[in-house]
Amino acid sequence: MESPLELLRKAIEAGDLPAARAAMESFKRATHQTNQLAAEVLHELRQPLLGIKAYSQMMEESAQPGSPVALLLAQVERMEQIISDFTRISSDKPAPRERLSLAAPVQAAAKHFQLNADATRISLEVDAAPDVEVLGNARLLEQLVLNLLNNARDALSGRGRIKLVVQREGGVPVLLAADWGPGIPPELRDRIFEPYVTGKARGSGLGLSVCKRIAQEHGATITLASPTALPDLPSPATVFRVAFAQSAQEAGPSRKRLLVVDDEAIIRMVFKDLMGKECDVIEAQTAEEAIELLRVGPYDLIVTDKNLPGLSGLDLAQEARKADPNSRVIIMTGYPSLVTAQQALELGVIDYLLKPFDEIREVREKIRSALAAQPPARLPRAHSQRVDVYEDNPASARQITDALKMLGMEPNVLTEPKAVEGDPPAGVVVSWDFSPAHGKKAVELGRTLCRGAPFVVLAEHLTMDAALESLRGGAAACLPKLLSDVRALSRELNRALKLSTPS
Repeated sequence: MESPLELLRKAIEAGDLPAARAAMESFKRATHQTNQLAAEVLHELRQPLLGIKAYSQMMEESAQPGSPVALLLAQVERMEQIISDFTRISSDKPAPRERLSLAAPVQAAAKHFQLNADATRISLEVDAAPDVEVLGNARLLEQLVLNLLNNARDALSGRGRIKLVVQREGGVPVLLAADWGPGIPPELRDRIFEPYVTGKARGSGLGLSVCKRIAQEHGATITLASPTALPDLPSPATVFRVAFAQSAQEAGPSRKRLLVVDDEAIIRMVFKDLMGKECDVIEAQTAEEAIELLRVGPYDLIVTDKNLPGLSGLDLAQEARKADPNSRVIIMTGYPSLVTAQQALELGVIDYLLKPFDEIREVREKIRSALAAQPPARLPRAHSQRVDVYEDNPASARQITDALKMLGMEPNVLTEPKAVEGDPPAGVVVSWDFSPAHGKKAVELGRTLCRGAPFVVLAEHLTMDAALESLRGGAAACLPKLLSDVRALSRELNRALKLSTPS
């Protein structure tokens, strides 16, 4: 018999809307029944637990000092609390939360962990800053940490080392749980938080999914971090990172936040030393790690290497702009190319740094300027169909005019660097080869006269210099004039200027 979820999938693939609705209702009923069954099982578990607790309490009354009965009773009470938590989850009730030191549940979990006989072979280190506070439920956070500890213990087949760290990263409360075991198989890394996914022969595959659920309930994210997230040598094989949202109450006077993304530790260290006194510098080794950090909170500036393992720096820039259209990104690369410079420009990247850096002080000034800059004001889209074209070459002006007319726009060719009175234009096209304001001055002209509308730079011979100056000047694109193909130029102008063409 097919499950309601399978019936729903088939109905959607077949485009059968009535069948899909029926399957959805069946799925809801099945989910409700599952939750009800779980609640009933948890309720029944309370009955034998009450007897165990009662006799444990009576045994404690006559127990000798140092007897393990007190420990037994503590574990019974903990089981009661876990049952209460899961009963609450089955009824979709939020857990009570309060402001607390993250170190408290971490230390409590470490204490419970060390009561287990298997823990005697483990060297457990806890480095928990007491002043790192979160808004959370102490019991649930303790359960999260204990699950991480048990997961690490199971990964260590013999004697081994586990380390817990509580710290702040750019104002964000963070918990790191590391172990020096065999590591997680590559084929499981993307699925490790899914239920029933495990690399251990006797594992249930539920511990990490519970961790993810508790983290989400606290508005936090749990991810696999880079082994270099801890400075220890040798580096750990596995590091789990739990990052909590920073509340408005604890933010206080804000320092600018700089996210540096590079798979080279020395580069991240350079930026931390370069800017650490002026702003909070948060590090990520990969674009995937950076995206997780962006989900927790915004950053004033992102500086990322272009060539990263996995997603590239340009992919990161694109994801950052999706999350926040005002995201500001600087790309670094040791392998510059005109193609990637154009891609960076069209993604709204504000600068393109070439590695190795010729002058580190210039890099600092660029970052300072970017951090100090205010987000651009969002101006209403101009109703005008006019596009101002600054071009003094008659042949080029004719080609640009024809390309814009194909889009239903009204090209206004100007041979002098002057502003047009009246309403702002829908866009501006400026020639890099414009005689009255050539090169960099042409970019400055376009930025000044566009009045909030997008502007595009066209170059007779497209070079890296033209692309980078256009990028740094805020142009929407830097394109070759494509004099032999007016249709291609028309398509590129429409894409870059995002023109509101008449229907």
